[in-house]
Amino acid sequence: MTDQGFVYATAGVMAALFAFQVLTKKFDPFAPVWMFLVGYVQVYVIQAITLREWALNVRGEDLVAAANLRALWSLIWFLTIYYSPAGRLISSFLPRPPAGWSVGAAVGLSPLIIAWGAFCAYSVAAYGWGGDASAEQMLFTSFPFLMMVGSVLLIVTGMKRESPRPIITAIGIVVAVLYTLIWMFNGKRSHSMMAVMAAVCAVYVSKLKRPSWVVLFATACAGSMSVAVAINWRNNDNYDRSISGFVQYLGDFDANWVLKSLNVDNDDEDLDPMKVQSFETLEWGGFLLMLDTVPEKSGFDYGANYIRLVSTFIPRIIWPEKPLYGRDKWVSAWVAGSEFKRNEEFTGPSIGILGATQLNGGAVGTLVVLAALGVFLRAAYEYFRKHESAPWVQAWWALSYFNAWFMVVADDPCVWFYYNYGFNCLPILAVLFVGNKFVPHTSFTPLPV
Repeated sequence: MTDQGFVYATAGVMAALFAFQVLTKKFDPFAPVWMFLVGYVQVYVIQAITLREWALNVRGEDLVAAANLRALWSLIWFLTIYYSPAGRLISSFLPRPPAGWSVGAAVGLSPLIIAWGAFCAYSVAAYGWGGDASAEQMLFTSFPFLMMVGSVLLIVTGMKRESPRPIITAIGIVVAVLYTLIWMFNGKRSHSMMAVMAAVCAVYVSKLKRPSWVVLFATACAGSMSVAVAINWRNNDNYDRSISGFVQYLGDFDANWVLKSLNVDNDDEDLDPMKVQSFETLEWGGFLLMLDTVPEKSGFDYGANYIRLVSTFIPRIIWPEKPLYGRDKWVSAWVAGSEFKRNEEFTGPSIGILGATQLNGGAVGTLVVLAALGVFLRAAYEYFRKHESAPWVQAWWALSYFNAWFMVVADDPCVWFYYNYGFNCLPILAVLFVGNKFVPHTSFTPLPV
């Protein structure tokens, strides 16, 4: 089979799964496997097709074929584990969620965290994401997603069938729209996409329903548009970096920019040729580099990056010399295999899930990590399905399921947890879990609206 044959076989596996789920009426758009596959098709199908000529010239036909074969069997392995009984078995041992929901706690907490998230979003616009910002300024940029946490809490509270509160629901939706606009202006595709996915999920799971195909199509378009607007605004130097400049940019927005942001159209004739030199910093390009470099030219990290699941939450005031675990091997691989001269300060581009697992331990590392992710995602989904009527579960799932996309497109399958979820979502959800489960209160007490 040719290198492109493996790509089309990968696409065929996903298409067959989708068709089977639809025909058997088992398709659930809020199952994490679909967000996983959205990322997978973008990186290992679309990019593998549109970047092929560049890849053949830089990495050679044998490596490109090996990469596409790896993507095919990795997908089959992940789906095998995901649909195995393991995840369902594990979910049965998890603690039951709180059945009640303190409206006062949710409505009282939301304005506080929305305000703090909005301030953090402003801080990003003012200081930039990283750069020369001080440690204090960087702290202010760490909690922007709290704004969406508050939005989801309001939507779940307002949408309850037992005691609907339309004004609270409307406020939650307005906050989600504002968050999307703010992060399109800040030029961050992930935050814009997360807001769309979280809000739509919160609205429907609160009603114990699923969106129609029309709504799903509209959601896909809104998500793609938010990503395209953010990416092209960030990379566009033709407009003043102000609100008026952003409004002008939106007025001039070209639909073709959506195709470029999704890597469907990589025609760079209209771009500065001095800036368009390589595609190695796209996810598939990073995967090829890792496959070409590790372990022959640079060593495995043996999963050192996953230590950050713990170390990230130890403040540097306690551990001033805390290392960024796994980053040294990541940089070493780029230095050894890049088309350009890289140094130890090099950072930024993602390598996708298969680039990360190659760095972890090659084919063996890929099998281990994908198996763990398959079980984790399935167990979480089964827990959601089992307790979907519980408001806490509805809020938790709306803030969680889309992270399967991050697992695929980032430079680390767990980056979603220690760069966003662990700081922004987990503490609030934990407080509400304990409060709703163990603190006496009257659920669904009517509030004046």
